[in-house]
Amino acid sequence: MSFWRLVLRGVDIGTGGLIPLVFFVMVASMTAFAIGPDAALLQRVGAGSLWVAALLAALLPVGTLIAEDVADGTMDQLRVRGIAPETIMASRLAAHWLGFAPALLVAAVLGGAMLNADVPALVTGLALGTPALAGLGLVAAALVAGARGGPALAGLIVLPLALPVLIFGSAGELRLLAASSLVVTALAPFAAAAALRQGDG
Repeated sequence: MSFWRLVLRGVDIGTGGLIPLVFFVMVASMTAFAIGPDAALLQRVGAGSLWVAALLAALLPVGTLIAEDVADGTMDQLRVRGIAPETIMASRLAAHWLGFAPALLVAAVLGGAMLNADVPALVTGLALGTPALAGLGLVAAALVAGARGGPALAGLIVLPLALPVLIFGSAGELRLLAASSLVVTALAPFAAAAALRQGDG
């Protein structure tokens, strides 16, 4: 099975369809209504609110990202075919990102306008930072695969680790954000594969 077939399969089983997108738009709308027409206040808190919404949207599909394939033996079958766990995890990382990030970037234009944020900077930052959020979600999914309350545990794991990404993204530190995202994206498949091996042991 080729890498891209694994990616397409991961998109089919690992995403929640439009749920992350709807969630992101709802958070942006509720924030705008809660703060009111104060443009200056909206501008101060808008970017940070949207970054938190992006993190939570990235966490929504984590419960099904890996756990179902571990439970039904599909993960073992892929390994028997000679596919390295790191390759499987890299395909799931790509699938996870494709499942929520492109639509979220489109929604960020609307959300940024609603919250009086700098839309080009926001979209650029999210484009750089969402791979890191997807990578952290992947590692968390591997760590809690098969555990009770997996999605809740995944949230507890990811939230502290995502703080640098949220800080750099909200502050517009694009170089630091890009560097952080590159490191997380490069290491996440190996960390997730190691977590699965540990779970098998």
